[in-house]
Amino acid sequence: MRAAILRGPDPMTIEQVNLDGPRACEVRVKVVACGVCHSDLHTINRAKAGALPIPVILGHEVGGIVEEVGPGVTSVKAGDHVVVAFRPNCGQCFFCLRGEGQLCERPDYPERAAAGTAPRLTQEGKPIQQGIGVAGYSEYTVMPERGVVKIRQDAPLETVCLVGCGVTTGVGAAIRTAKVEAGSTVAVIGLGGVGLNVVQGARLAGARKIIAIDTVDSKADLAAKFGATHFINAAKEDVVAQAQKIGGGCVDYAFEAIGLGATVTQAFNIVRAGGTAVVVGVVGQDVTVPGLAFLREKRLIGSFFGSATLQHDIPLYVDMYMDGKLNLDDLVSKRRPLAEVNEAFEDMKTGGVARSVMML
Repeated sequence: MRAAILRGPDPMTIEQVNLDGPRACEVRVKVVACGVCHSDLHTINRAKAGALPIPVILGHEVGGIVEEVGPGVTSVKAGDHVVVAFRPNCGQCFFCLRGEGQLCERPDYPERAAAGTAPRLTQEGKPIQQGIGVAGYSEYTVMPERGVVKIRQDAPLETVCLVGCGVTTGVGAAIRTAKVEAGSTVAVIGLGGVGLNVVQGARLAGARKIIAIDTVDSKADLAAKFGATHFINAAKEDVVAQAQKIGGGCVDYAFEAIGLGATVTQAFNIVRAGGTAVVVGVVGQDVTVPGLAFLREKRLIGSFFGSATLQHDIPLYVDMYMDGKLNLDDLVSKRRPLAEVNEAFEDMKTGGVARSVMML
């Protein structure tokens, strides 16, 4: 099959690779569409820095069609439409049994090969890494059964593929992790695909004021489409002072959706005493916050994958989109063929898109 392979500092190349068939409790999915997520960019940077094995196939926001199932699979069958969950849970570990499957101790990541199981992806007999557990920039992928979630067949896969990561992560951070209260004031730092979904998660929760924060002025109109009531350009204004002014001195929740230590500190400083700052971005450095603020009962918490119960939340978010309650259409700025995967990442770096979607 065709796939986009990252081999190091050079751009990804389209090559032919071999994909093993589904084994017991595995599912082969024909990839129809795969979103371009900032987490893939983090992975590229890690690979370039030598912190990640290569070669690797990236892409994890997949919408596709089940083509074949292995022995023991009962939840899906050939022909079903699915969204791929990049971090499937085992259902049996300490966290899964507590209903915290997003923290599963035994997700099916490429490290499974280290346990003596042959890798799913190879080229001329040599293993190819299944990036972020999916390898969605390819014509097919093989996932464990719990990593594919059946959805309704009338939902457009080229749009609802985004529920596989960005939508679930952002909306869930607001309504599942933080449990934003109706009537509250919310600030969101970073208006990429995840941040925009935090905005609409806050809207769904009934927030009264939603302050969208970014360095690109054009993001103001886009954020308004998702429910933002105010906009701050972080390159031109004092973010903390302006957010507190808009909130009348009382910002209840602030979300960081970029992944920088400095903006995590900003989020923490924005919220009132007793308020909650939520880290949604992938932060690769230490975070510094004023310690005395904890005596004012400020909270700094993390959110991963929107604290989602995948088999429930993914179909729910798809239904909400089809019912007109979730805005996914304005998330998709461009759709591109697989051959233009490098151009899609350049678009992301410039901040000119909310999301690109690769069409397979």
